[in-house]
Amino acid sequence: MRIFERHYGYQRMFKEGKMTLGLHLPLEAFERNQPTMERQVELVQAAENHGFTGIWLRDVLLQDPAFGDPATGQIYDMMIYLTYLATQTKKIAFGTSSIVLPLRHPLRVAKEAATIENLFPQRLMMGISSGDRRADFSGLGVPHEKSAELFKEGYEFLQKVIEEHFPKIHFPIGTIDGANLVPKPTAPIPTFITGFSKQTMDWFAQNGDGWIYYPQDPYSQAQAIQQWRDLVQQYQPGVFKPFIQPLHLDLAENPNESATPIRLGYRVGRNILLELLALYQDVGVNHLFFALFPSKRPIDDVIQELGQEVLRYFPAHIDGEE
Repeated sequence: MRIFERHYGYQRMFKEGKMTLGLHLPLEAFERNQPTMERQVELVQAAENHGFTGIWLRDVLLQDPAFGDPATGQIYDMMIYLTYLATQTKKIAFGTSSIVLPLRHPLRVAKEAATIENLFPQRLMMGISSGDRRADFSGLGVPHEKSAELFKEGYEFLQKVIEEHFPKIHFPIGTIDGANLVPKPTAPIPTFITGFSKQTMDWFAQNGDGWIYYPQDPYSQAQAIQQWRDLVQQYQPGVFKPFIQPLHLDLAENPNESATPIRLGYRVGRNILLELLALYQDVGVNHLFFALFPSKRPIDDVIQELGQEVLRYFPAHIDGEE
């Protein structure tokens, strides 16, 4: 079990019974068009200055109209773009939402994650998943029907090679005997299971440092969180594991506009959004990151309004920002 008591990014983002806010790249309204990726550094820096605790990136290889998902990722390779953005910022954490383990060899993931941890200490939040974009699997020649076993095997390989010195690893995907990963991380890297990743809830209650799950209304989310937390306490009594979720947001100009459901989120005014966020916090969400893809307003205005009028109710937990 990893301990994160001295992990700056983790402590800034997570606290039992509280919720912080982040943003999902790209910071752009693009609906079903391909995002332009313009001014992302400037907008990420603005988010950091306002006090958002995390920026989240997706692992998508191919544009696939048949998938029915308007969000094609942030266009650029997730790990390369994450590194680029980290060089342009100082303290905001970067989360992967999520690394598709069956499509990335876990030894490569370990090397990349450990390198990022050394270069940008305690700022990487590593979400991992089994993947659901069949075009990416087909493009790499990986059978999608094997994604469950590849994910589980990849997770075990990843943890051993990161945490153990000169580990003995013998899996179909690779063997290590008498060799060691360099560099080793300077601190434990928080690793979160995304969705079910084709595993049982019992499995990911025991494994991973937290859970990233898809958006639901607060009442439905409450049931999922409670079921998972009960299992965590069954297997690891007294351990806190944070719950994380995205939420698509079209922030209305009228602060009192009521909430209207949209795909994976809401169109809503600021004041009603605050009530909605309070509900998510009450049911156990510890970090919520907004996807602003459906926005009708300029993204600068949305980030500014969230930063000035919403973040103070859900502040970072350290840096004197609580």
